[in-house]
Amino acid sequence: MSFENIIGHETIKSQIENSIVSGKFSHAHLITGEDGLGKSLIGREIALKILGKETNRAYVDIMEWRTGKNKQSIGVDDIRAIIKEVNKKPYEGDKKVVIVYEAHKMTAEAQNAFLKTIEEPPKGVTIILLSENLELILETIKSRCQIHKLKRLNLVEMREYVTREYPYLEEMEIRQVITFSEGIPGRSKFFLDDEAFKNLRNTIIKILLLLNGKEKHIVKEYEEFFYKYKDQWEEVLSCFVSYVRDVIVYKEMGKSEVIINNDKIEEIKELSNIYSFKELSKIVDIINDVREKLERRVNSALAFNMMLLKMQEV
Repeated sequence: MSFENIIGHETIKSQIENSIVSGKFSHAHLITGEDGLGKSLIGREIALKILGKETNRAYVDIMEWRTGKNKQSIGVDDIRAIIKEVNKKPYEGDKKVVIVYEAHKMTAEAQNAFLKTIEEPPKGVTIILLSENLELILETIKSRCQIHKLKRLNLVEMREYVTREYPYLEEMEIRQVITFSEGIPGRSKFFLDDEAFKNLRNTIIKILLLLNGKEKHIVKEYEEFFYKYKDQWEEVLSCFVSYVRDVIVYKEMGKSEVIINNDKIEEIKELSNIYSFKELSKIVDIINDVREKLERRVNSALAFNMMLLKMQEV
C-alpha cells in the first residue's frame, strides 16, 4: 500500500509525505473525518512510512488500539494500558507508532490522562488519533496535535474509486453507488453487499408510496424499522434523498434512463404522479432539517418519527 493507492485527500497526503521525508513530521497527529473517508488507511500508511516498511502487514512496532467489543467509550483504564505500551521500547528499530481508533470515544477524563503522553511521548514514538468527531476532542488535546481534516471525495474521485474497486459494475450501477455514497467511499460496500441495505431501500420506497395516504398508523408501524437503523441514519436519509431526487428528475424529463434508482423505475413513476414539485421540495427541506438535528445528536428514532409526520402534512 502507498499514498498513491488512496484516492483523494491529495493535499493532506502530500503534506504528510513531505514532512516525513524531510524529518519534520511531528510526534502527535489527529486525523478527523466521517466514517468511511479513509482515516485508517492514511494512519496505517503514515506508520509504514515512519518505520520505512513497504509491505502492508502487521509489525510489532505499529500498535493499533481499538475500542473493546460492545464498549461505548474509551476510559482512563484503557488509556493507562495504551500509555504502558507507548513507554515500551521499539523492538526492531528506534521508532514506534501508536494508532488509536475512534479517539472521539475517549471520555474527558481519559483525554486528560492521555494529555502528558501526547505532549511528550518517548523518543521515537509517534501517536496518531483517528476521530469521526473533532468537537468531542478536548482543546488541550487538539492544541498538541497536528490536525488533518478529511473531506468527502468529489465525483471524479468517487468514480475512480468505484471503478477501481468494483470493475464488474455496469454504468447504471456505478452511478447508483456514487449517488448513494455521497463522497464517502466506505459506504459503497454497504450499498453493494449488505442485505440489510437492500431491505432499507425496499422499505423506504414503500414508505414514500404510503405517506400520501395520510394514515397516522404509518408512523407507528415503522417505529421499529427506524429504531433498527438509528445508528445508520445517514444511510437512511441518503436513501430518501436519492429517491426524491429521482422523482423530481423524472417529473421534469420523463426519461427513465436518467434515473439513478433504475431498479425502482415503476415506483418512481408512481411517485411522480402522487407528488407535486412543491411537495417534493418540502420533503427535501424536511430531510435536510432532520439531518441537521441528527448531526447535533438528537434522538434518531424520535427524529425519524417527526420526519414522517411532517412528510404526511406536505
